[in-house]
Amino acid sequence: MQSNKISFKQFIKYFKIAVTGKQQEFTSGSIRRAIFMLAIPMILEMLMESIFALVDIMYVSQVSVNAVATIGLTEAVITLIYAVAIGLSIAATAIVARRVGEKDLKGASNAAVQVIFLGIFVAIITSFIGINYSKEILELMGGSPELIEEGSGYTKILLGGNITIMLLFLINAIFRGTGEAAISMWTLILSNGLNLILDPIFIFGFGPIPAFGVEGAAIATTIGRGTAVIFQLTILFYGYSKIKIGITDLIIRVSVMFNLIRVSLGGIGQFLIGTSSWVFLTRIISEFGSEVLAGYTIAIRVMLFTLMPAWGMSSAAASLVGQNLGANKPNRAEKSVWKTSMYCSVFMGVVSILYLVFAPQIIVLFNETTEVVKYGSLSLRIITAPFIFYGFGMIILNAFNGAGDTKTPTYINFVCFWLIQLPFAYIAAITLNYGPVGVFWAIAIGEVVMTIISVIWFKKGHWKKIQV
Repeated sequence: MQSNKISFKQFIKYFKIAVTGKQQEFTSGSIRRAIFMLAIPMILEMLMESIFALVDIMYVSQVSVNAVATIGLTEAVITLIYAVAIGLSIAATAIVARRVGEKDLKGASNAAVQVIFLGIFVAIITSFIGINYSKEILELMGGSPELIEEGSGYTKILLGGNITIMLLFLINAIFRGTGEAAISMWTLILSNGLNLILDPIFIFGFGPIPAFGVEGAAIATTIGRGTAVIFQLTILFYGYSKIKIGITDLIIRVSVMFNLIRVSLGGIGQFLIGTSSWVFLTRIISEFGSEVLAGYTIAIRVMLFTLMPAWGMSSAAASLVGQNLGANKPNRAEKSVWKTSMYCSVFMGVVSILYLVFAPQIIVLFNETTEVVKYGSLSLRIITAPFIFYGFGMIILNAFNGAGDTKTPTYINFVCFWLIQLPFAYIAAITLNYGPVGVFWAIAIGEVVMTIISVIWFKKGHWKKIQV
């Protein structure tokens, strides 16, 4: 009997194959190997995102506390854009993966074109709002007059250039659906690599380029993402992917677009529920001042080191579910989810312990203000405490999405975020005067409840019968 264990030599071999983007078959063979081959580039991709987020906040924290708080408020709003982008990307990954599993590459290409059209349409509307109402957005989020004066330019640039965010998400989702996670990885390496180079140049100035302060971070981010989108489109149009888009493919296909919209509505709904909840949580936190908000914002950025690799694993699980259901192998799809959940839970449990022990030392690396360190440490410790359970919840929720069952995560998110997390946060923080700690505990409790419901519903198996 052949061992399922991967030797160090095999690890290096598979790692090289995974990151170089060699096309693979994921509907047969070792499930453990399939998870590894998909998850490695996705984890590296997400780690690049988290590294950028941390370096970005380190640079901005040298500008002012208000600058850091501005990023926190703006990102709370821009997560609404992420909700639409992620919702559409869920549909893109599910449908493209299903078509690839069915060996229908033309159908996968048609779906890719339609999702790009939808992304451009949404981005145009969002850009108009961001460019014309940036100050009003920050005021609505509870920003002080000083914060609004200093940070409205950042909000205007980031929201105005959100087409780069939208297309980066959507096209990478297409590549994940085809099983070419390495292309998504190299795209984000390009985007974030440029960000890391341009951030200090535009924030602090260099040569003829003046210091833009916090606005410079938005300029650097938009340039980096825009360059990466051009790279993505080049791959799609010049046939360096499993699927190729030609000029003749650039037409609106009503049936394909409606199918994408139908599947994406659940995805958009679940993330709108989740992210709008996050907006309100940030709004509650802002009641306790810029220093508390800054500490919370830094802690969230630090947590990305945990969540990004976990999201990478969950994206791998979604791709495996979609392709194996397309190949009519539902049992293999289910086994893939349980194995990935176990790996994710172990990883997140280890990192949770590290945050519990070293939270103050981590936060102080970004800001030495006493209150910032205090509340940043508290949020980091409390929110990550149940991560060992949430590792299962994250994987299973995305497995539903990979199957095209986007309604189930929507219902779960509604119960956990709106019926449990938000009321608990407000009552604990404001009514019972526990302050921001009440918000932190509300987030942790929501994670546990979400995991319990997700596991119970996944075992029922309804997701195996979804058609997309």
